[in-house]
Formats: sequence, C-alpha cells, structure tokens
Amino acid sequence: MRHCFPRIPHAFPGSQAGGAASCDVTRRKTKPKETPSYIFPMSSLTMSARFAVLHVLGILSLTRSSSGSELSVPVPISCGTRAADLPDSTQRVLCPANCTLWKMSVFGSGVYASVSSVCGAGVHSGIIGVSGGPLQIQRRQGRTNYLSSYAHGIQSQTLSRWSASFTVARATSSPMEVSSQTSSTSIPASGPVKKTVKKNLKKPPAAENRDCQVDIALLLDGSYHIGQRRFNLQKNFIGRLAAMLKVGPDGPRVGVVQASESPRTEFYLGNYSMPKDVSFALKEVAYIGGNTNTGKAILYTVRNFFNPEYGVRRGHPRIIVAFVDGWPSDNLEDAAVMARESGINVFIVSVAKPIPEEMGLVRDQDYMKKAVCKDNGFFTMSMPSWFSTNKFVKPLAQKLCSLDQLLCSKTCYNSVNLGFLIDGSSSVGDANFRLVLSLLSSIARNFDISDIGSRVGAIQFTYDQRLEFGFNEHTRKDDALRAIQNIPYMSGGTATGDAITYAVENLFQPRTMGMGKKYLIIVTDGQSYDDVRGPAIAAQRAGITVFAVGVAWAPMEDLKAMASEPKDSHTFFTREFTGLEQFEQPIVRGICRDFTESN
Repeated sequence: MRHCFPRIPHAFPGSQAGGAASCDVTRRKTKPKETPSYIFPMSSLTMSARFAVLHVLGILSLTRSSSGSELSVPVPISCGTRAADLPDSTQRVLCPANCTLWKMSVFGSGVYASVSSVCGAGVHSGIIGVSGGPLQIQRRQGRTNYLSSYAHGIQSQTLSRWSASFTVARATSSPMEVSSQTSSTSIPASGPVKKTVKKNLKKPPAAENRDCQVDIALLLDGSYHIGQRRFNLQKNFIGRLAAMLKVGPDGPRVGVVQASESPRTEFYLGNYSMPKDVSFALKEVAYIGGNTNTGKAILYTVRNFFNPEYGVRRGHPRIIVAFVDGWPSDNLEDAAVMARESGINVFIVSVAKPIPEEMGLVRDQDYMKKAVCKDNGFFTMSMPSWFSTNKFVKPLAQKLCSLDQLLCSKTCYNSVNLGFLIDGSSSVGDANFRLVLSLLSSIARNFDISDIGSRVGAIQFTYDQRLEFGFNEHTRKDDALRAIQNIPYMSGGTATGDAITYAVENLFQPRTMGMGKKYLIIVTDGQSYDDVRGPAIAAQRAGITVFAVGVAWAPMEDLKAMASEPKDSHTFFTREFTGLEQFEQPIVRGICRDFTESN
C-alpha cells in the first residue's frame, strides 16, 4: 500500500521547498470487506515536516472543538475594546498582555459603564494583570453615579449616567490550547481505534449556605511584619474559610481588602460567587508590605466597600474580619466607632500575639476589646501562628453565620428610635387609654431595645404636653415595656399640632437618641383644636417618619395630613379602641419596609 504526504512548501525554516512528495510503500494484509486502517509513518518525515503536520492537526482540533461550543472559547480583543463594541452574545473575552502600558478609559468601580475598556476593567478589578488573560463579562442595566477609584495601577473615572453597564469576573474555564510538544498519542496507532469513555469524577459543587446570608469584608494583613511566606499562608486560610462558609449569590458573600500602609481593595462582594473562584482570586493577590494600619483599613472599608454598586445586599448583616499578625501600627478605636454606627460587625483575628518583651512596642494593648462590635469574647479569636490554622476555620465560620449574635447589624429591629405620641384627652377615658398603651407596648415588644440597639420614648398630650420618658431612660426592653404600661392618664383637651412640635424639639434630640432612623407613632381619638399639617411637615423634614393611628372621632383628613408618604400605608383607623390591636403587625411591617428602603 502506498501512502504519500503532499509537499509542504516553506513549512518551517530548514525544510526543502518544492521537494517531491514523500511516499512510503508497505504491504498490509486486509480482511475481506474490512476498511483498512491508514497510518501516517512519521519515521519517513523530516523533523520540520512532522511539526507542520502536528500544527495542522492541532488547528483542525481547535476548530472542531470551538465550532461545537463557541461560548467556551474566549473572543480575543484589544486593550482598548469597549463593552459597547462587543455583541451582546459575547460572554468571554481574551485580553492581550501589556494592557497596563496603554491609556485605557475606565468609568466606574466594580460596576463599569459600557463605554469602558473591558481589559481596563479587568485590570482595575484585579482579575488580570500585565500578562492579560480571559475574562467573563456580565451585562447589566444602565445606572447613575459611576464611582471613581484607584486600583491595581488603574485610575477609573466618574460618570453621572450611562445606558448600559457590565461587570467582569475570572473566566471559569480556559480555552483549548494547541500544544507544540510531540507525544505518543499525537498520531493514532494502527489497528481499530477504541473509544475510551471518561467517567466524570468531578464532585458537584457544594450548595451555598442560604441560612448564612451575610456580606463579609476580609481584611488581609499585608504588612512588613507578616512577610511573604506567612502572607501566602493567610491567603490559604481565607480560601478554606470561603469554602467552609459555602459562599454563593444567595448565601455568604466575601470580598477582600489588603491592609498595609494604605488599604487596597483586592475584589468586591459581587466579583466572585463560588469558593473556587475566591481561591483563584486570592492566589493573584500580591503582597504589598508596609505598616500594619488596621484602623485605617477599617475606616476605608466602612466608607468605600459596603456599597450596593459593589454587590452589597440591602438588609443583610455586614461584617468586617480583620486579620492582625502581631499588633496594629495605628489606633482602631475611632474606626470601630464608625463601623458600629454604620451597622457593621467587626471581628478581630489575632495571630502570633506579641511576646512579653514586645509588649512595650504595642501602641494599645486593649486594641482588640476596643475594635470589635462588642467586648463579650464572641467577636475575637486568637491563633498561635499561621502554621497551625486548620482547627480554627470551622469555629470562625460558625461565628460569622451566627446571625442572632451579630449585635451590630443594622436592621429595622435594632436600629430605630420609636417615639410614641399619645392622646390623653378627656374623650379617651382611662379604660381606653390602657388599650392604647397595650398597642404601643406590643409594637415595642417586636424591637431589640438596648443601649446599642433600638430605643423608645413617649409623650402624652392634651392641651399641654408631658414627656413621659426619653430615648435614653430605658435601654433595656423589660424596663421600656414596663414604663409604657405605667404611664398615668392625664385627661384634658386635644392639641395634636403643638404636641408634634414638642416631640420634634424635646424627644428627638441627638444627645438622647441612638444612631437609628426616627419614627413617630401618633394615636388620637378626635379632632385637634390646632393645625396639624404644618407641624407634621416640619417633623418629616427633620427626618422623622410619621404613622397616624385614629380611633372613633379622629377625622381621616387630619390623619392623612399628619402621615408620611405614601399616605395609605402610614394611616390607620378603627371605630373602636378594641380594634387597635389589629394594627400591631401592619405598623411593625411598615417600619421595617421604610427602614429597608432607606438603607
């Protein structure tokens, strides 16, 4: 049998151009009616011709593979290609090397306007570096207020509005590569080819933990004190922590900020939604070095990291976990106060505590107590070194998912100031007055009243006003509920407008309130002798949300004039005092709805 290879003119340097076709004559026995198996005898080819054949076969293999699954192969683009330049069907792109040498226009941070360079956004996000690489693109709707920031050598710009947006993430799979290396399996052997069926031994990904929907900023220690080797061990620990947490879009979300001389965001909450993606991203985080300015990093994270633009979810607990190797170089107390006031739970993980001889170098030996959400032992953890951390992964993950113990989380239940304005006029009567107090007590019972949580205050009014108790007088729930039930009935006329003004000036005082949102719940049974509209508008301009509850002869016109917008969901009315109890849950849900929409 005769096998011939066609001429390959100028295939590689050193090959003979225009040479005759190379042929080989062999004798083969074949069975009747059986298709012969053809063999390419590589021994008769020159080395350059062999490489040419392999090159052609590799290209054909890549073409065949890509034609069957176009979406798995990234589309090569230039450094300046904008997302707006790409077809909507394009989901994966391949950025070239050395894009950092070009001036690329990038608008936004985390979420980018579609007029941004895609590769520039990839570098800015820290997903690719100087060597380029594949990116996954996710299209998003247009928005307002694209924020600027400096990250990974790229200064992004602000943009007030654009019609379309996108985010970038690490590509989950790499394209098929054409290998230039020869191997025994590159050319099929003679005889019938047996197809081997590969079993899929890949384990299914662990399901996300939907019982732990928290947003976590992990602050890596990138100081000179930790050094490159321990820095890598720290990244490994955080990768295992992400796997233990079972991060996911509807579970825990994590992002990373590196703390050193100046903090740097490595990636945001919305960048990576799978544990393996977080681990890959951590491998790309470069060690900075510098002082251990943990306080500066906490302040930076509070001000810049927890932003809906970067994947933060509304109404979910927010956590900062700061890893400190040795001790911090700066003060943490001011940063901790801002974190608490912003509803963020701060955890401190101390590794390799200073030995007695080093204690004189520590700026504040009680920094852990002052930095955490609450000094009760729950928000701190100490590890002896980075070389023995396996046993600490699970306990830390369990703490971060103990939602009922995240005392600094800002929710509608623990971050509101509830003011009660109670009609004590003669038309109410003592028995009905007790029913009013029962409603207010049941509303207050739904909230976490404490010195760092929600607070309650009360005013009773007739023609006159009386401050029953202020926001800072009863900071334990039992005491507050008891104080409401023990309010004595006044009796008199009805001047609701003056009472609202009195509440704004005397109850809602910054020195007595907590940091939460302000609510005023007015309960009245009749028409006011004075104007209510003006005082109510002034209260709302002062940031107070007003719920108006009317009984018996209270005119609906007055109730709606006092209530915040939308009027229908802030106004309640019943003919009988016995019907007040039905308003407990609607008012509580209304407070939480307003709170969530404003945070």
